[in-house]
Amino acid sequence: MSNTERNQIRYTVACISEFANSKSLSKLQAFLYLYNHKALDFLDEFYDVEHTLSFDEVLSDMTAVCRQNGGEIE
Repeated sequence: MSNTERNQIRYTVACISEFANSKSLSKLQAFLYLYNHKALDFLDEFYDVEHTLSFDEVLSDMTAVCRQNGGEIE
């Protein structure tokens, strides 16, 4: 596994944790919600841009992606 892949995994885990904290969810609940509503696919596809943004901006982007894919959490 390359350093870039490790960094991307660590970043994704951090985003899941931040999302969980911001929405008062467990990390498992956050992971399942983000997975089911395509936000993790979004983070994977746009990692090169998203990791340069603040967590507030990333959380906003993930929330928007989830809403576009049927998620109801604001």
